[in-house]
Amino acid sequence: MLGLSLPHLVILAIVVLVLFGRGRISEMMGDFGKGIKSFKEGMADETTNRPVTPPAAQIPPPPAEAPTSAEKSAQPTDNGTA
Repeated sequence: MLGLSLPHLVILAIVVLVLFGRGRISEMMGDFGKGIKSFKEGMADETTNRPVTPPAAQIPPPPAEAPTSAEKSAQPTDNGTA
């Protein structure tokens, strides 16, 4: 089984600190926290500023049906003769 024991984790932490340095890691974590805070604020703004539309207004009306050929021939036409 491949697991990380306490000595492995300590060595890994030392390597990460050597590669990035303590200042860079704290800077990255600060940026990460700012990003999460900004995301939460954006989500809160989106839910509070969204206009509420009634459900009937969200569904478009059905298209008007075109008259069939039988209905067209039954309608009187005004061709200008009186």
